[in-house]
Amino acid sequence: MNVYALATNITSSLGVTTAANWQAVASGKTGVRQYHDEAYSATPFFASRIEPAVWQSIAQQTKSTRALSPFEQLAIFSAKKALAECRQELELKDTVLILSTTKGNVEWLEQVADERTLLGTSAHIIASELGVTNKAIVISHACVSGVVAITHAQRLLQSGKYKNAIVLGCDRFSRFVLNGFQSFQAIADEPCRPFDAARKGINLGEAAGTIILSVNAEMPLAEIHAGSTSNDANHISGPSRTGEELALAIQRALEGSKIKPNQVNMVSAHGTATLYNDEMEAKAFAVAEVLHAPLHSFKSYIGHTLGAAGVVESAMLIEALQQQKLIPSSGYSQSGVSTNINVTTQMQPAELNYVLKTASGFGGCNATLVIGKV
Repeated sequence: MNVYALATNITSSLGVTTAANWQAVASGKTGVRQYHDEAYSATPFFASRIEPAVWQSIAQQTKSTRALSPFEQLAIFSAKKALAECRQELELKDTVLILSTTKGNVEWLEQVADERTLLGTSAHIIASELGVTNKAIVISHACVSGVVAITHAQRLLQSGKYKNAIVLGCDRFSRFVLNGFQSFQAIADEPCRPFDAARKGINLGEAAGTIILSVNAEMPLAEIHAGSTSNDANHISGPSRTGEELALAIQRALEGSKIKPNQVNMVSAHGTATLYNDEMEAKAFAVAEVLHAPLHSFKSYIGHTLGAAGVVESAMLIEALQQQKLIPSSGYSQSGVSTNINVTTQMQPAELNYVLKTASGFGGCNATLVIGKV
């Protein structure tokens, strides 16, 4: 059974629609900038944050009789935007909500009852606000959460349990997360440069992304072919030194899609701009024989958005399939990895039939997804 993407939304520092985010990238705009905010850090930091005026608009458009957290408001806002973009009506009784997040309401810890901070509680509230009555599902699997959520949704739809899925990835910028990555000395003191020789680490970001999936497609945007996961079993925070485990997940996703490595037309890498992640990914692309494919990291524009990343970056791939254009990486000038990767630096037309999304995260987890032109 085929599963199709019907609509998407990206709400980030670049805009509140997928089209706005695409246009920002096309014009070379990045949402990463320097902040001097002691409420988050004693030292200046680079990040991608949604502007206060946009947050105010999000709050206005998600007013409810119940008290919603900013995280929940952002998630609901993105999902409603995607539903409004959908060109066919969904039967909500046949629809499941899958929420991808890593931190949820972490900023509410010790301020409200523990039950209110649970990810499952937020998922139930978000589903209720959207009118989805089926029990919501939470995927919280480090930085591969978004890609895993899309794959899980596809498999649920193929099983016949549901006809539609709202896959929603969301995480907010918080002091908790910033301080955590600062303790790893992983935060760059400039806009991040994925795969570049001068890369210094990540920028954090906040965003929400939504992809509407269905087995019934009158006017689909793309087809979700297959996804896969693997684990390095290497280290709690350090990735594999060989890339073989991510390569295995790539190979399995390609096999599930019934395509060969040389048919991959573009890769959206995890691309955090840390020394070890980018090197591991580059090695994996070599092992999986996809080095030929034009490569980019969307994190060079909106930073690492954690649980939102896989959904947001997949939504950009779906837009690229519609536009038939390659997505460029920002800040890249010279390769800083040991294999001959093909990094795109300018948006340009290309024949795109199959695109590959990769993700990796703490605990050695890897996830991959193949999306195709309809």
